[in-house]
Formats: sequence, structure tokens, C-alpha cells
Amino acid sequence: MDTWSLLKALPPVVDPPGAEYAVLVPLYEDDAGDIRVVLTRRPDHMPTHPGDVVFPGGHREDGEEPIGTAKREAWEEIGLPPENVLEILGGLEPVTTRNRTKPIVPVVARISRPAEFVADPREVDAIIEPTIAELLDESRWVTRDWFGHELWFFEFSEGILWGATAFMMRDLLGYLR
Repeated sequence: MDTWSLLKALPPVVDPPGAEYAVLVPLYEDDAGDIRVVLTRRPDHMPTHPGDVVFPGGHREDGEEPIGTAKREAWEEIGLPPENVLEILGGLEPVTTRNRTKPIVPVVARISRPAEFVADPREVDAIIEPTIAELLDESRWVTRDWFGHELWFFEFSEGILWGATAFMMRDLLGYLR
């Protein structure tokens, strides 16, 4: 079964109580036929999660559904036009960070990559586009104890994927293994 078919088996996007945040997990096929995922590195001046490697996303606006939030935030942060979100493939398990009562809703989508991403410098220091094949390489992942919790880490030259985003990524990769 090919990767896109496996991803179409994702569960639907959920909207759990208290969910105030959503992220887009944007996937596209490059010219070589490799599937890539789009991540960002937050600037060091951010009040929360400075320097972290994350999916584009953020706080929901009044009345907004998770899919709407994910698309809007990707447009604001990396210049991904909403019409370039071609298909919502499904959702991943919502996760929490420091605030355990406010889950983050991951929305997985197949996108058409624009000719150029435009990072909003207030929210994005770098755009990282690894292949799914790179991320499936278990030798690149390490686990470390972080204040009594075992967390996953994946290092890029631009930054380190860890925490809630690494949990979401590992959830996504689980559907492809």
C-alpha cells in the first residue's frame, strides 16, 4: 500500500473539550516523488516554546473549528494559501504540553507546496522540510529523560524536534510503519 493510501486511513479530526489550539501537519510530494512534512522553528524571543521545532499552528479564534485554525495559522506563519490545502487526511491524537487541560488538535493534510514559503519572522525562524523516509529512520531518533519523563528527540541542523510535536510526529509515523 502506498503512503497516501495509508494516510487516508487516519482517524477523523476530533475536537475534544478544552481544545484551544490546532496545528496543521502539512504533507506534500516533491519532484523526486518523496513525501515531505513541513515544520517550523520558533524564534528564540517567543514567550512560549522558544526555539522549538513545531508544526504551523496556534490559538483558535471564537467559533473556529480545528481545521479552520490549522489552515489559518499555516497561512499566517508560512504563507501556505488555504486553497493549497488539497485534502484533509485526518487527525492525530490530541496532545497537551505544560497545560494539561488544553489539548492541541493535529490536522493532517495533503498540500500543494507553493513556489516559496514565506515565514512570518515574528513566529518562524526557519522552515524545515524533511522527508517521511528520513523521519522513519529509527537510528535518527533518541530518547532522553526529561524531568522524569522519557521523551523522543530528532535533530535537524535547524533545531531539535521534541516534546508534543515529536509525540505527534511519532503518532503519524506509526500509521506508516
